[in-house]
Amino acid sequence: MSIFDQTKQTLNSNSQLSVDNLIILSRADPIICGHSTETRNLAEAALRLGVQNVHIVSYPLDVLASSGLPLKPENSVGVYSAGITVDRPAPVGDYKVLDGRLSAAISGHMINLLSRLSGKTAVMDLYLVPHGQMVMQAVASACRSGIADAPVTIGEAVGSDITNVVSNALATGQSGAAALVMQNYLDHDQPVAVSAFTRELIVASGAKVDQALGTKFAQQLSERVRISYPAIDTSAYLSPTISESEQAAILSKRGLVRDGYVLFLSRLTKAKGVEDLIHAYRESKLYRRLPLVICGSGPDESFFHKVANSDTSILFFNDIGDLDKLALMSGCHAYCLPSKPRVEFTETFGIAIAEAMLSGGIGPVITTRTGGIPEATGDHCLYHKAGDVADLVACLNKVASMPDHFRAHLSQQARNYACRFDREKILKNLLAENSVQAVA
Repeated sequence: MSIFDQTKQTLNSNSQLSVDNLIILSRADPIICGHSTETRNLAEAALRLGVQNVHIVSYPLDVLASSGLPLKPENSVGVYSAGITVDRPAPVGDYKVLDGRLSAAISGHMINLLSRLSGKTAVMDLYLVPHGQMVMQAVASACRSGIADAPVTIGEAVGSDITNVVSNALATGQSGAAALVMQNYLDHDQPVAVSAFTRELIVASGAKVDQALGTKFAQQLSERVRISYPAIDTSAYLSPTISESEQAAILSKRGLVRDGYVLFLSRLTKAKGVEDLIHAYRESKLYRRLPLVICGSGPDESFFHKVANSDTSILFFNDIGDLDKLALMSGCHAYCLPSKPRVEFTETFGIAIAEAMLSGGIGPVITTRTGGIPEATGDHCLYHKAGDVADLVACLNKVASMPDHFRAHLSQQARNYACRFDREKILKNLLAENSVQAVA
């Protein structure tokens, strides 16, 4: 029995969920973001597990286009399954409303949804600021006005969505804003964090607010926040939707062959360690033997092009769709994400790492112990010290001399471990009967 069959056999037992409707508020596709991927996965999992109505509420496409956020190519965004409705309410109000036009539209739309849906409803927001505030405002208005019964609310914090706001608020003396974020998180029936590392960050942030305001957030956070790892579509990797010939064709269009390149695939930001990877690659035994392929887009894309300095052994692609990602990850000689902690971002899990492990390719994963990454890898990878280029060179050289059978063994162990992040399993844990009880 394959890993895929074993995973599905486990999930199929008692697969019916205890809710009839699921509403997810997030920054959804086409944004390049772990939350957009998880949104799709949770929605698809809900449909497969018998939820009658699944709605994703997100932002208008024209707003996303002008936001400056990295976006996937329009033609690469997959269609959601029939039964999943994506709602993008237009802003409410005119130019006299300086801020909050989208928040009002989204909260109002959620009230309309709650009024129409019958049965038990769960509402989940991913990335707490500002989505948690939109959700709780809508729920409070709907319930107090008698429009709808109270749904179960789930607030998922990735870490930076709380720590960034809280840190900035405390540093500028705006402690009230920090308290607002913490209380909103705790107002949810289920406050969850994407990793144990994230949970620790959140509790520590609560302690800082307590110190400033005399509140007791840290104790409440410690007692109530539970871990819910990001939901991944394991079936896309364990039972791939592309054949070997299709993979070869996808790689060939980019001048690549299976097992013939080192891969970085994630957002292009300095915290991801791309500059370190470029320098380490040039000092490694893989330089000019195999190309370094850097895939993704982000705020530091032009900076990394300058670092590469038109080196013909370093290839950049910013038009990666879902099939391209699967083909690239499963065909690389090694996947490298040398993430490192920075003020603006620390890796709180590492969805791309878990996806690379699930791809079952012939190449091992090279990464760091930054943040929540070890929870994503289970240590089935090669680690180097974050920010240490010489240590990264050593890892690349180790891969260069690693026997094929050892690379295959490491890859298989990584794949086995990453199966625990299957989207149906994650959703079942979130919406289990004993979990889906609204706070009175």
